[in-house]
Amino acid sequence: LFIFCVLPSSSEGFGVAEKIVLLTFISAVILMAILGNLLVMVAVCRDRQLRKIKTNYFIVSLAFADLLVSVLVMPFGAIELVQDNWIYGEMFCLVRTSLDVLLTTASILHLCCISLDRYYAICCQPLVYRNKMTPLRIAVMLGGCWVIPTFISFLPIMQGWNSIGIIDLIQQRQFNKASNSTYCIFMVNKPYAITCSVVAFYIPFLLMVLAYYRIYITAREHAHQIRVLQRAGAPTDGRQHHPDQHSTHRMKTETKAAKTLCIIMGCFCLCWAPFFITNIVDPFINYTVPGKLWTAFLWLGYINSGLNPFLYAFLNKSFRRAFLIILCCGDERYRRPSILGQTVPCSTTTINGSTHVLR
Repeated sequence: LFIFCVLPSSSEGFGVAEKIVLLTFISAVILMAILGNLLVMVAVCRDRQLRKIKTNYFIVSLAFADLLVSVLVMPFGAIELVQDNWIYGEMFCLVRTSLDVLLTTASILHLCCISLDRYYAICCQPLVYRNKMTPLRIAVMLGGCWVIPTFISFLPIMQGWNSIGIIDLIQQRQFNKASNSTYCIFMVNKPYAITCSVVAFYIPFLLMVLAYYRIYITAREHAHQIRVLQRAGAPTDGRQHHPDQHSTHRMKTETKAAKTLCIIMGCFCLCWAPFFITNIVDPFINYTVPGKLWTAFLWLGYINSGLNPFLYAFLNKSFRRAFLIILCCGDERYRRPSILGQTVPCSTTTINGSTHVLR
């Protein structure tokens, strides 16, 4: 944000040194987003334990949306920003803008679905969660995350509904006579600004806040139960297990997952809230928000596309292990230890048609 605020506006152009700084920053953001999201997708595809967690299907789809942002949207915006000119024509400008709105909305809808998934997993009984989050329902939710954004992106933008009443102002800003430059301008009228922002940000944000509030309350209750179980003590014989050990482990796991996803959602909102607030305010103040501020808020949102993988790596032990295995070419040190231990020789035998592991 500081880089964009200190650099001159696009109408003033960039110097050589400023272009180098800007290109370095943008290249780092794009590279971080591409490699990080690819790593998330590969980790889930290769790790059997990660595939067993239903939430990770939403995370993979979210990573795919962020990957598309870094490949299909960011590079063209960076070229226009540095060259101070749009050279790809009006039709591709509409396509790029539609993709921008589509993928941004898809990202936040994925996070909304993740919060609902965590709500059912933590705040409801396991049987309720299994009944709610069936493979069919997960597929329907994932489909909705991609179909719903189409109705506020490609459909209205390609039809020109967002520019009704402000066409003259858009045409005036698309071409700069002083520098003989053309720009890919995306401006919205009041009805579209309100509708798009409410559907793409404010309603999902409200649902996430409510879901994570309930998760927070439940997590506090789980933490209290864990403390009670710890005070009660556990048998010292390693062959015996506390009757509530499985419940305690589940509560710890789900509580940690909820905290991780809360941080991810919070980062997303901090990155995109300035843009969506400005998006609603600008039409009501006669489009007087400076172009530099728009650019800064937009790229602040783009940064989020490369932020999620690093949150997974630092906050989620399963993802961190999967990342290390991939980056270290399957180093055995990072693989999950065997239940029987690595130094104990094992053999198998068949009893009554069932295969058993013997020490």
